[in-house]
Amino acid sequence: MTYTNAITVSLPYAEAVARTRQALADQGFGILTEIDVKATFTTKLGAEAGEAIGDYVILGACNPNLASKALAAEPELGALLPCNVVVRSVDKDNTTIEAIDPQTMVQLSDSPQVRDVANDADGRLRAALSSLTEKNLAT
Repeated sequence: MTYTNAITVSLPYAEAVARTRQALADQGFGILTEIDVKATFTTKLGAEAGEAIGDYVILGACNPNLASKALAAEPELGALLPCNVVVRSVDKDNTTIEAIDPQTMVQLSDSPQVRDVANDADGRLRAALSSLTEKNLAT
């Protein structure tokens, strides 16, 4: 089962994170949470664990209009929000960006409203990923 949509871009990690934030903003998403996994692992598990995971951030992206519709349809869906987007370093020149596939929500709900929200969110997240590829090609 695939539960993310992913791309790998020829960008250094820091630039990929910045461009990902902008691509999400362009699609109406704000960042509610940010987890620096490398820093967390280093603090909780030691430097070796942090180095093993490498540069890795989880962005909790939320489009307020879509979240409002989803929660109005099924308040329990809050457990699946926000939409997580992972940015992780492959090497010094390449970064992978993975966004949750909102269709996962549809598999857990029979609600037509949830299906509509998932379809909209899916289109927006795919557009954000696509724009990163287009911007990457333009550099």
